[in-house]
Amino acid sequence: MQNESDGYTKPQELRSFLFLTAVMAPVLSVIIVAGYGFLVWFYQMLAGPPGS
Repeated sequence: MQNESDGYTKPQELRSFLFLTAVMAPVLSVIIVAGYGFLVWFYQMLAGPPGS
């Protein structure tokens, strides 16, 4: 027999899933793209624009 304290309930799982898909995935995507853009910008500051 399984206790409720052993795992998550269905509403808790649904809330966790919605939080991960609606909040964390977009936030992580923005952070990754912004970080890559910053790295390219910083590299071009040091090395100059492409083709020069």
